Amino acid sequence: MVNYSKKNAKDYAQENFKGIFAAGMTPFNNDLSTDENALRSNLRHWVDDLKISGLFINGKQGEFFSMSLPERKKQFEIVVDEVGNRCKTIMSCSDENLDTVLELAEHAQNIGADWIIVHAPPLYFHTDVSSVLKEYYRYIADRIDIGIAIWHQPDYNYLLEPEVCADIAEIENVVAIKYSVDRERYSKLTEMTRGKLIVSTSSEEFWLENIIELGWQVYLCSTPPFLMQTKYDQRMNEYTRLAMTGEIKRATLVRDSLEPVRQALQTTRPPDKPQAQQKYWADLLGQTGGLVRRPLLNLTSNEKIKIKKAFDNCGLKLT
Repeated sequence: MVNYSKKNAKDYAQENFKGIFAAGMTPFNNDLSTDENALRSNLRHWVDDLKISGLFINGKQGEFFSMSLPERKKQFEIVVDEVGNRCKTIMSCSDENLDTVLELAEHAQNIGADWIIVHAPPLYFHTDVSSVLKEYYRYIADRIDIGIAIWHQPDYNYLLEPEVCADIAEIENVVAIKYSVDRERYSKLTEMTRGKLIVSTSSEEFWLENIIELGWQVYLCSTPPFLMQTKYDQRMNEYTRLAMTGEIKRATLVRDSLEPVRQALQTTRPPDKPQAQQKYWADLLGQTGGLVRRPLLNLTSNEKIKIKKAFDNCGLKLT
């Protein structure tokens, strides 16, 4: 069970939902079954070596859309068991089927996850989604006690405006949002809901500016925390710490020094293969990435050669 009451969910999040959160990948064996041992090894590396503050589990990077309900529940259990109290956990319960969302949410709550996150659902034949989304999150929140993060990006061809998000934030146990929209909108939402809703997005490129200019407290989240860092090279952690302690010039220098790594990742990503590219990059780092499941596409040999060349020249310290 969660270690806070529903009425205190917002206060607990303001105090504890902080730092760098990474969106975990799901390693698969060659037969495309889940590789639980590799997952545990990755988790230990991310938490113990890279000092990641929190893990976002079963998101899009984790290929939740290709996993069964029992597999998703099992991954929740493995993560909670493996990381214990060494980092925070936020479990993605996103699904097109509301019963599945609720079943995953209840499971996350029962096994001791810290928070859940639920993607705004696909909506068809709608022009004004505001009332639909308010009712959707209200219905979920009424049935569970765990703190909820909203997850919105316009990949379903509608845009949830800041005013609507702020209205949803009035729900007692809605505590955060991963808001993957333009900076004007997420800046506006930050000011509208300060102290009530923790706002974040997945852009590492603007993470430093968002700490400095918007006072953000959490990076929520994508793969840079474990793809742009190693046990011996933790510049993302370093510039985050410097920025949060007010050492802006030093933080900026460290952030800028990672530009070759950013470019290597961005320029070698084949069209429509983000998960496959990032998994291969993780393999090169000594983690276990492995294959992707259908409907995603795996890399070709030539694509791997290009990625490996960029990786070798990006300047990440491996030892």
